Amino acid sequence: MSLLRLILNIAWLICGGFIMAFAWALIGIVACISIIGIPFARSCFVIAQLTLWPFGKDIDRRDRITRQRDIGTGSLGTLGNIIWFFLFGIWLAIGHLFHAVACFVTIIGIPFGIQHIKLAMLSIAPIGQQVVELD
Repeated sequence: MSLLRLILNIAWLICGGFIMAFAWALIGIVACISIIGIPFARSCFVIAQLTLWPFGKDIDRRDRITRQRDIGTGSLGTLGNIIWFFLFGIWLAIGHLFHAVACFVTIIGIPFGIQHIKLAMLSIAPIGQQVVELD
Protein backbone atom coordinates (compact mmCIF):
# COMPACT_ATOMS: atom_id res chain seq x y z
CA MET A 1 0.00 0.00 0.00
CA SER A 2 1.36 3.39 -0.86
CA LEU A 3 2.02 6.03 1.74
CA LEU A 4 -0.56 8.34 0.16
CA ARG A 5 -3.31 5.70 0.49
CA LEU A 6 -2.37 5.16 4.12
CA ILE A 7 -2.55 8.89 4.86
CA LEU A 8 -5.87 9.24 3.03
CA ASN A 9 -7.36 6.25 4.86
CA ILE A 10 -6.34 7.62 8.25
CA ALA A 11 -7.75 11.06 7.41
CA TRP A 12 -10.88 9.35 6.05
CA LEU A 13 -11.72 8.01 9.51
CA ILE A 14 -11.94 11.59 10.77
CA CYS A 15 -14.01 12.78 7.78
CA GLY A 16 -17.01 10.56 8.45
CA GLY A 17 -15.56 7.14 7.71
CA PHE A 18 -15.76 5.87 11.28
CA ILE A 19 -19.32 7.12 11.77
CA MET A 20 -20.58 5.56 8.55
CA ALA A 21 -18.75 2.27 9.20
CA PHE A 22 -20.50 2.18 12.57
CA ALA A 23 -23.84 2.83 10.80
CA TRP A 24 -23.20 -0.04 8.37
CA ALA A 25 -22.31 -2.38 11.26
CA LEU A 26 -25.39 -1.29 13.22
CA ILE A 27 -27.64 -1.97 10.20
CA GLY A 28 -25.94 -5.37 9.88
CA ILE A 29 -26.78 -6.19 13.50
CA VAL A 30 -30.39 -5.12 12.96
CA ALA A 31 -30.57 -7.28 9.83
CA CYS A 32 -29.29 -10.29 11.82
CA ILE A 33 -32.38 -10.18 14.03
CA SER A 34 -34.43 -11.93 11.36
CA ILE A 35 -33.29 -15.02 9.48
CA ILE A 36 -34.29 -13.40 6.19
CA GLY A 37 -31.95 -10.48 6.86
CA ILE A 38 -28.78 -12.56 7.39
CA PRO A 39 -27.59 -12.25 3.75
CA PHE A 40 -28.09 -8.49 4.02
CA ALA A 41 -26.15 -8.49 7.30
CA ARG A 42 -23.15 -10.24 5.76
CA SER A 43 -23.02 -7.60 3.04
CA CYS A 44 -23.31 -4.87 5.66
CA PHE A 45 -20.27 -6.14 7.54
CA VAL A 46 -18.21 -6.41 4.33
CA ILE A 47 -19.19 -2.88 3.34
CA ALA A 48 -18.49 -1.64 6.89
CA GLN A 49 -14.90 -2.86 6.41
CA LEU A 50 -14.76 -1.05 3.07
CA THR A 51 -16.12 2.08 4.73
CA LEU A 52 -13.36 1.97 7.33
CA TRP A 53 -10.54 1.74 4.75
CA PRO A 54 -11.84 2.73 1.25
CA PHE A 55 -8.78 4.10 -0.52
CA GLY A 56 -7.17 1.40 -2.64
CA LYS A 57 -10.45 -0.48 -3.10
CA ASP A 58 -13.30 -0.22 -5.56
CA ILE A 59 -16.71 -1.79 -6.19
CA ASP A 60 -17.59 -3.74 -9.33
CA ARG A 61 -20.46 -5.97 -10.43
CA ARG A 62 -19.83 -9.58 -9.46
CA ASP A 63 -20.93 -10.93 -12.85
CA ARG A 64 -18.26 -8.77 -14.53
CA ILE A 65 -15.58 -10.16 -12.23
CA THR A 66 -16.56 -13.85 -12.35
CA ARG A 67 -17.97 -13.73 -15.90
CA GLN A 68 -21.04 -15.68 -14.81
CA ARG A 69 -24.42 -14.82 -13.38
CA ASP A 70 -25.52 -15.98 -9.95
CA ILE A 71 -28.50 -15.52 -7.67
CA GLY A 72 -27.36 -12.03 -6.59
CA THR A 73 -26.82 -10.71 -10.11
CA GLY A 74 -30.11 -11.95 -11.55
CA SER A 75 -33.73 -11.09 -10.96
CA LEU A 76 -33.66 -12.21 -7.32
CA GLY A 77 -30.76 -9.83 -6.73
CA THR A 78 -32.81 -7.01 -8.22
CA LEU A 79 -35.72 -7.88 -5.92
CA GLY A 80 -33.33 -7.99 -2.96
CA ASN A 81 -31.95 -4.57 -3.90
CA ILE A 82 -35.47 -3.12 -4.01
CA ILE A 83 -36.24 -4.51 -0.55
CA TRP A 84 -32.84 -3.33 0.71
CA PHE A 85 -33.39 0.19 -0.64
CA PHE A 86 -36.65 0.71 1.22
CA LEU A 87 -35.50 -0.89 4.48
CA PHE A 88 -31.94 0.36 4.89
CA GLY A 89 -30.41 1.73 1.71
CA ILE A 90 -32.10 5.10 1.65
CA TRP A 91 -30.91 5.91 5.18
CA LEU A 92 -27.32 4.88 4.53
CA ALA A 93 -27.30 6.81 1.23
CA ILE A 94 -28.56 9.94 3.00
CA GLY A 95 -25.81 9.56 5.61
CA HIS A 96 -23.11 9.23 2.96
CA LEU A 97 -24.52 12.16 0.97
CA PHE A 98 -24.59 14.32 4.11
CA HIS A 99 -20.93 13.53 4.76
CA ALA A 100 -20.07 14.08 1.08
CA VAL A 101 -21.53 17.58 1.12
CA ALA A 102 -19.65 18.34 4.33
CA CYS A 103 -16.40 17.13 2.73
CA PHE A 104 -16.93 19.03 -0.53
CA VAL A 105 -16.94 22.33 1.40
CA THR A 106 -13.14 22.34 1.42
CA ILE A 107 -10.73 21.54 -1.38
CA ILE A 108 -8.86 19.08 0.84
CA GLY A 109 -12.10 17.17 1.50
CA ILE A 110 -12.93 16.53 -2.17
CA PRO A 111 -11.34 13.02 -2.29
CA PHE A 112 -13.30 12.09 0.83
CA GLY A 113 -16.52 13.43 -0.68
CA ILE A 114 -15.93 11.33 -3.79
CA GLN A 115 -15.54 8.22 -1.61
CA HIS A 116 -18.78 9.07 0.20
CA ILE A 117 -20.58 9.42 -3.15
CA LYS A 118 -19.20 6.01 -4.22
CA LEU A 119 -20.44 4.45 -0.99
CA ALA A 120 -23.82 6.22 -1.30
CA MET A 121 -24.29 4.62 -4.72
CA LEU A 122 -23.31 1.25 -3.23
CA SER A 123 -25.75 1.68 -0.35
CA ILE A 124 -28.62 2.06 -2.82
CA ALA A 125 -28.08 -1.37 -4.41
CA PRO A 126 -25.34 -3.50 -2.79
CA ILE A 127 -26.55 -6.95 -3.84
CA GLY A 128 -24.54 -8.31 -6.76
CA GLN A 129 -21.58 -6.01 -6.07
CA GLN A 130 -18.11 -7.03 -4.93
CA VAL A 131 -15.23 -5.17 -3.32
CA VAL A 132 -12.02 -5.40 -5.36
CA GLU A 133 -8.47 -4.31 -4.52
CA LEU A 134 -6.86 -1.68 -6.76
CA ASP A 135 -3.27 -2.74 -7.37
